[in-house]
Amino acid sequence: MLLKSTDKEIDEFIKQHSKWIIKNRKLHRKFKFKNFIEAFEFMSQVAAAAENLNHHPEWFNVYNKVTIDLSTHEANGITERDFQLVKLIDNLYQKK
Repeated sequence: MLLKSTDKEIDEFIKQHSKWIIKNRKLHRKFKFKNFIEAFEFMSQVAAAAENLNHHPEWFNVYNKVTIDLSTHEANGITERDFQLVKLIDNLYQKK
């Protein structure tokens, strides 16, 4: 069973990943791309990374924008698994 991260752990993580915020008790970030194809390619890459972690984001896409929310349902909050996925997502976005 995954343990829910403490507020202190989450705050420390957010300090290191300042583009992410806490919204509705989830890690939240918006991404913007040149066009729909780039946004969709990014989502495909994130989907593959998420599947490898067996941890899947809540997300929303309109044209060139992608919004991602992360939390771990089994733990009813944010866990280390969310932190891992944030790092993978940020690395993929930086490569764009």
